Amino acid sequence: MKNLPSKVALLATGLALSGLNSCNVAPNQAETVAPRATYSADATAAFKASLALRWAPVHYQDTDVTGDHGLSGKGDYLTAINYDGDWSGTNNWNNLTRFAATGHGYYSVVETGTHWFVTYAFFHPRDWTDNPFLYNIDEHENDLEGLLAVVKKDGSTYGNLQAIVTVAHSDFYSFVPAGSPLQANQEDIDGTLSLESYNGELHPVTAQEAKGHGLKAYPYYKLNGDGIKYFPTAATAEAPANADDRDVKYKLVDIFAAGGLWEQRTNTALFTSAGGGFVKSYGNGGANAPWAWDDGNDVPGRGELATDPAKLVNSYFKNLGTFDLNYLDNKYKGIGQ
Repeated sequence: MKNLPSKVALLATGLALSGLNSCNVAPNQAETVAPRATYSADATAAFKASLALRWAPVHYQDTDVTGDHGLSGKGDYLTAINYDGDWSGTNNWNNLTRFAATGHGYYSVVETGTHWFVTYAFFHPRDWTDNPFLYNIDEHENDLEGLLAVVKKDGSTYGNLQAIVTVAHSDFYSFVPAGSPLQANQEDIDGTLSLESYNGELHPVTAQEAKGHGLKAYPYYKLNGDGIKYFPTAATAEAPANADDRDVKYKLVDIFAAGGLWEQRTNTALFTSAGGGFVKSYGNGGANAPWAWDDGNDVPGRGELATDPAKLVNSYFKNLGTFDLNYLDNKYKGIGQ
């Protein structure tokens, strides 16, 4: 971090001020675009981590304590893909009985001249059912679903949140906060995005189903009795005390971290040779990495929610104002640092 340009030094100071931009969510105001500074690789990674933390969701996870395969609710806990100490996709189902499930969430940041696009993903070792007649039919090892946050640059440190697009199984759903200028384009807007103050800043609120773990904005999915409420952090990963714990921290992990998920994309112990689909030793069906998420009946192609988010947003929404489709930083496409 030595010999950084002055703009980066000022940015690093700004990142320490947690109260900045606390209510800066989709205001209807004149179009402005933040100037792009020249960052070192370390400073860029640090800013992306802070941006991801700024807009990371307060996240509800419904739990089901019935059924043998749910492990008294543990089958619904968030955790790391390598929670059991390896990057194998064929032992995650069984190892859940042996290892703690500490809260983790994955993220990536893609940037154009006008927007940041932050993808978040949440992993479960089991997609399960409590119906014994559907074991091995309606279950599978490994589950990863998530969302895309659309953040407009406005000259402030972290911009303003204009929409999210969520992944629920093989369908995408879009939600906008009150006051967002975005309107439906080629896809419907499915609801209003709730926001909650956490550490003095407004965050989107999302929720996942028990068992199958589809993800939508809260309360379009919500807790049905027991459930976990997860809060984002830069470094703390907690295991729930029980299946009805409403204060659990999850740790954000960069998809592009050295040795991390993106570097594992050619690991055939984790992904199929076609890339992006998790291998498994149990069940029917399967899950995909963000670069392979797909809603088959919309315009964007397989994986483009993460890899070409500007294209997806341009398809899903109109009234975008100044909107740049050209990437300044997109590691999925080998652009930027």
